[in-house]
Amino acid sequence: MGSSSTTTLVSRRRTQAPKPARTAMRNKPQSSLIVDDEFSDTICEKCGSGGYPAQLLLCDKCDCGFHLFCLRPILPSVPKGSWFCPSCDDDGENLPKFSLVQTKIVDFFRIQRPSSSINELNPGKDSQKKRKRSSSLVMSKKRRRLLPFNPTKDPARRLEQMSSLATALLAAGAEFSNELTYMPGMAPRSANNAALEREGMQVLSKDDTDTLDLCKNMMKQGEWPPLMVVFDPKEGFTVEADVFIRDWTIITEYVGDVDYLNNREADDGDSMMTLLSTNDPSKDLVICPDKRSNIARFINGINNHTPEGKKKQNVKCVRFDVNGESRVLLIANRDIRKGERLYYDYNGYENEYPTEHFV
Repeated sequence: MGSSSTTTLVSRRRTQAPKPARTAMRNKPQSSLIVDDEFSDTICEKCGSGGYPAQLLLCDKCDCGFHLFCLRPILPSVPKGSWFCPSCDDDGENLPKFSLVQTKIVDFFRIQRPSSSINELNPGKDSQKKRKRSSSLVMSKKRRRLLPFNPTKDPARRLEQMSSLATALLAAGAEFSNELTYMPGMAPRSANNAALEREGMQVLSKDDTDTLDLCKNMMKQGEWPPLMVVFDPKEGFTVEADVFIRDWTIITEYVGDVDYLNNREADDGDSMMTLLSTNDPSKDLVICPDKRSNIARFINGINNHTPEGKKKQNVKCVRFDVNGESRVLLIANRDIRKGERLYYDYNGYENEYPTEHFV
């Protein structure tokens, strides 16, 4: 995502959910709250100000203070457990890399064709026929249709792309999933009824649904989107285009565990995505990628308070009615150069998420 920065080490909120009220404190015993006299003169090591005390976080090793929004990557909320400042924690510089051993990658991503070498997997003739057919329809009907991604032809590079995602997921403590998951104790699949969307939802056409299915099937066979997850000291994990990507190409689907928003209002995780917004708040649904997710989790957001921030957007987030269920797709909204980082607007529907500190 360019030289600019956005939020998070491994997670970000992308939801209209009301942000839970939190008392800013470091993760130490009650006597170490920032509001205590012992820390009343605490200032931010980055900006030198003691303002916004509710946003000051203390390092659990050196006791230095930092505003959440002054950190790079920005922290959206007080983290659970111990927290160490950049000087006391060099984990970002020494992230363990996931092995490039093919069998380990096949197992991690549950690729369905382990008998065939990933090195030999290329888009099949059927895939190519579908793409050509889709292109001809675009011309004949003169309307834009979604495009499937084109996997990197170099098999070694494709392994590197998959390894980069596995590295980020392991650092986030999550396992790979490329589908919405419905877990016991959370919202059942029957709750995901696109007809309940209060302002209606665009229906994904049959041709575009076929394109989405094609992308899903290619990934099951090891034909990977041309994306690389990298770690940036200012942005945290972020996603780069590894080849040129055309406008209207499907980047990925936003996936994770589906739950009721009411169950997550006190959740301090900040990667939730709105899935369904109804007239009955008890039926609103969110996607929670903290335990199961894919590359969508690591695509960063723009500062939509500045013209410069808005110019960086090259991906749009759209909810579709797909066979009666709500699905969230990330789609290229312009041509994306090789090496360009991917950004989208976290506030696509409402301006609930504070992005004014994204740079």
